[in-house]
Amino acid sequence: MSTPLRARTPWNARRWLRLITRGSLIGLVLIAAFAVGTTWVIESAVHAASEAALAERPGDPVTALMAYVESPAHTLQARNRAVWALGQLADARALPVLEKHVTGRPCEHDRALCQYELSKAIRLCRGTPNVLASIWR
Repeated sequence: MSTPLRARTPWNARRWLRLITRGSLIGLVLIAAFAVGTTWVIESAVHAASEAALAERPGDPVTALMAYVESPAHTLQARNRAVWALGQLADARALPVLEKHVTGRPCEHDRALCQYELSKAIRLCRGTPNVLASIWR
């Protein structure tokens, strides 16, 4: 005759608590690692975009990026990267340049700056919180 399941596997509260604690700790470590990795990638990309702009116009990264956005000598992809970097830097000085390129129409990536990236950058420059950027700044 078989033993009932309850008699074979007694409830062990300590074991469950230990599993939950370990699982929570592993989850927190993974979230922290993701946040650190993401901030490192963002910081590196902003630095690269700033360096490209500063190579042409030495001085302040924000003004150099603004000039980069305005320059028709660069590809739209490079200018969009500068728009994104300005948003990550969240400097209100960039607002006039960013707002100048807003068309209010859908994105035309082969003809104009990305309207979605412009709107995100404008929101960030106006003070919308950016938690990850506040870590690497």
